[in-house]
Amino acid sequence: MVTTRDNYRVLIVPGLHGSGPEHWQSRWEAQHADFERVHQDDWSIPDLPRWSWKLEQTLAQSDRPTLIVAHSFGCLTTIHANRHGRFNIAGALLVAPADPDKFHVANALRDVRLSCPSVVVGSTNDPWMNAARASYWADVWGCGFLNAGALGHINAESGLGDWEQGWQQFERLRDITDTLAHPRHLSVLR
Repeated sequence: MVTTRDNYRVLIVPGLHGSGPEHWQSRWEAQHADFERVHQDDWSIPDLPRWSWKLEQTLAQSDRPTLIVAHSFGCLTTIHANRHGRFNIAGALLVAPADPDKFHVANALRDVRLSCPSVVVGSTNDPWMNAARASYWADVWGCGFLNAGALGHINAESGLGDWEQGWQQFERLRDITDTLAHPRHLSVLR
C-alpha cells in the first residue's frame, strides 16, 4: 500500500509544565526529528484562550495535514483551537485530558466536535479526570475512546518510558488518516 506518512506534520501539544524530558511526548519528539512542539509563554498558567491562540499560530504556519498528539490541558487546548474548524487537522490523539470542569472551561468546550479521526485515551485512576468522565467528554467531542487501564495521568510519573501502547494508538490513527486520504486503498484492508 502506498503511504502518505511523510505528508503529515506531527504536532506535540503538552499540558501543564510542558511535558519534561522523561514524559512520553518528549521521548517521542526526541526519537522523531520531524515532530514539532507547541510552545506556550507560561507552562504553569493554564489559560485556555492564550494556549489556544499559540496552537492556532503554530497550526497556521503550515497547510500540511497535521496529526496532533496532545496531553492533559493540551487536549483542552486542541479542542478549543479547533472550534472553528479552519485548520487542516488530519487526526488527534488526546491523552489523559484534564477535566474541563476543574479549569472552569466546560462551557467553552461543550459544543465543539472534532471533524477528523480522533481518540481520547483515559486512565481509570487519573487524578485529573477518571476514565468515565474522559469517555463522556470523548463522546461530546465526537472522538473514539480507549480505556488504557490504571496508568495514572499517563505522564512521566506513570513510568511509561516510550509508552508503546500510546505509540500503537498513534500508528492506528495515522493508518486511518492514510486510508481516508486515499480511499482507493480501502479494498486492501478488506
